[in-house]
Parts: sequence; structure tokens; C-alpha cells
Amino acid sequence: MSTPGPPEDHGLRLVPLRGLRYVPEEVGSLAAVTSPPYDVVVRPDGLLHLESADPHNIVRLILPQADTASARHEQAADTLRTWLDEGVLAPDAEPALYVYEQSRGDLLQRGVIGSLALSHREQGVVLPHEDVMPHVVEDRAALMRATAANLEPLLLTYRSDGVSGTTDAIDAALSRPPLLSTITEDGFHHRLWSLTDPAEIAAVSRDLSHHQALIADGHHRWATYLRLQEEHGTASSPWDFGLVLLVDTARYPLQVRAIHRLLHRLPVSEALAAVGDSFRIRHLDKTLPEALEALAAAAASGNAFLLAGDGSYHLLDRPDPGLLSRTVRQDRPEAWRTLDATVLHETLLAHVWHIPDAPEDIAYIHDTEAAVEQAERHDATAVLMHPVREEVVRDLARQGVTMPRKSTSFGPKPATGLVLRSLVVD
Repeated sequence: MSTPGPPEDHGLRLVPLRGLRYVPEEVGSLAAVTSPPYDVVVRPDGLLHLESADPHNIVRLILPQADTASARHEQAADTLRTWLDEGVLAPDAEPALYVYEQSRGDLLQRGVIGSLALSHREQGVVLPHEDVMPHVVEDRAALMRATAANLEPLLLTYRSDGVSGTTDAIDAALSRPPLLSTITEDGFHHRLWSLTDPAEIAAVSRDLSHHQALIADGHHRWATYLRLQEEHGTASSPWDFGLVLLVDTARYPLQVRAIHRLLHRLPVSEALAAVGDSFRIRHLDKTLPEALEALAAAAASGNAFLLAGDGSYHLLDRPDPGLLSRTVRQDRPEAWRTLDATVLHETLLAHVWHIPDAPEDIAYIHDTEAAVEQAERHDATAVLMHPVREEVVRDLARQGVTMPRKSTSFGPKPATGLVLRSLVVD
């Protein structure tokens, strides 16, 4: 089913940009300078690995390291200026939209990168589905102010009815040599083409003007875009646009994965003792893949969570209905009230474990093995989640209902470092 959108000329407006890209001759390899999105990098191990991969790895811009926040942001700005001065990064000669392809095995995803008009005053054009953390938005905003750049694209999805102007433009680009082609260490093959022909750009523009988009990845960056647009007033400026990747999930369905929680100050033994008989608890003497299969089976019939951190796995399911009715707010749709993330935050974290949703208490980790490993290393509790179906996410977003923060992880996510947007150049 296609995504019902706003009338033509009130939908998505994607415009070309002079993409800021690495100059291949100035770096060791394109693969070595890329990174996952900033919130997917597992710190500190993943950060150190990326920093050592190449002295120009993009992580030095998206996750600069210094003693204070202001020093970090200024360091990123200085690094960006240096790389531009040295020719490590350079803007393309003419504005373009960019066709971006990711593939690995049977998985294939293609979309279009460009500057999206921030139509936040028009309801229903870009649909968020998760809450955001104010301190993260503030950090991303300070980084964007300092660098005057969009360093990594948001991932947005829409659903077409099949063949479209965007489809034709993508297919035309594929017949030409790519601007770049590289394989990153996760096995993904990345290719990029430019669209500079006015007719192809116009076809994409006409097509997208009929559609709305769901934010698949980048809620904090979207909130940052809107904040900075407001700061720069009503006069037209580069801050009225933000860097995005738009993917038609009717043609290229995304994968939906869970984001796990790491509870820094809660050992597994204390977590289980506090739960008591409010959930059914089963101790699993299984490998991680087998334990995740048990989680998926339990989640098919209700709320379920997998706790790890003490060298084994503990499956929580069948919550006490009375506990849920007392702790989960009733002024939201049933689909929201029955989300695992809702029950985790409203019931377990707030009322059973009494853990505030603050960075010193909770970390959000995409990689399952990393979440378990960190919990075991620090005598903490990893809460492993089962992913939400995409149709549930989209239906709630259409209703204007946001899910608890970090409820989903759509992918594959675009590699950071292939196309940047300078607000000075653009």
C-alpha cells in the first residue's frame, strides 16, 4: 500500500547540493574513512578502531574527542577547515542529487541523497516516530553550529506505487559509471552516482512532491535541523534544508532491528529480584542466538525481554496485567501501550527498577553481542529487545504518536563520510 501523502507541492521537496566528498587520492581508501552513524559507534572500542583506521576517518568530525563539549565541537570545526584547506575534502563542481546504493549478498538498497526542505510547519510531511533526548539534540546542534555542516544524512523512507520518476532517474544513473565504489569492513558494497541532468532532477522533484516520509534513522538530527532553522529566523537560508537519504521501501524494503538497553548501575541479580513474580522469568542455558530465538517466540504472543550480564540469559514475559494497567498511561492507542519499549520504560524502568532515563544510567546499543559483552564486563544488565514491525511504526507515526526513544533501528544505514553538506558552500 502506498503512503498517503499531502497534495502536490506540499510534500517532500528535495533539492540538489554541491556534495562535500573525500578526494580519493588524498586518503588511504574510501572504506577506511567511513563510519557508521555517530550513535551506532560502540565507544570506546569502536571509536578507537575507526580513529586508527585512517587519520582522516569521518569519526573525527562526528565524534570529536576533547575534555569539554565546547572543545570537542571546536576541534571538529578546526579539523574540517584543515581537511578542506589540504584538499582532503572538496565540494563537487556542480549541484547534484546523488543515487546511493548499498548491497551485501541478497540485500540491496537504493535511494536518493539531497537537501530536504524543512517543512516542519506543514503537518504530515516528515513523520517522526520516536521521542528524542534533549541533551543529544543540544550536542548535535552545537556540533552543526561549529562546523556549519550536515556531516551525515538522515535516513527517510516513503512508499511509492511502483514505477515513478525517481525510479526512472535511479535506473538511468545505474547505466553510468559511479562516482565511487567501495566495500566497507562490514561487507557492504557502496556505490554513488550523481544526478545533474535538469530533466532527471525535475522528475525526482515531481515524484517526491506527492509523498510524505517516515524518519527511519536520525530523529535527533531532524530535531537539530528544526532547532537551527528556528534560530536562523524566517529569512531564506541554508539552514532551511537538511541532508537526507530518501529510500522507497515499496521497492527496497528496510530491515527493522531492535536497539538494546545497557543499565550501567543494575546487576542482573538485583534486576531479577526486583521483578519478582510481576513477570514470568525463565533462565535459559542457551547460546545467544538460541536465546534470541526464544525471545522472538515469546514476543509473538506478548511483551518479552531478554536480560544478560551474568554469563547466562533470563527471559521475562507474561507481565502481570494489573501491573501494566497501573503503570502504562491510558491516553495512548493500544498499539503504543502494548509496545515492548513502552512496557520497558513505563513499567520496568520507572516502577520496578526505578532507573531514570539518563545517560549515566542507560546506554542504547545497536549491536547485540556488544550489549551483552559490556554488561558482563561491568556487572551491569543488558535488556535485549525484539524488533517492532515497520507497519506498526508507520501507523503510529501517521496518528502523530511517538514511540519511546530508541525503539527501533532501521537499516541498512547509510555509511557516514560518503556525502557531506557544507552550509557555506551549498
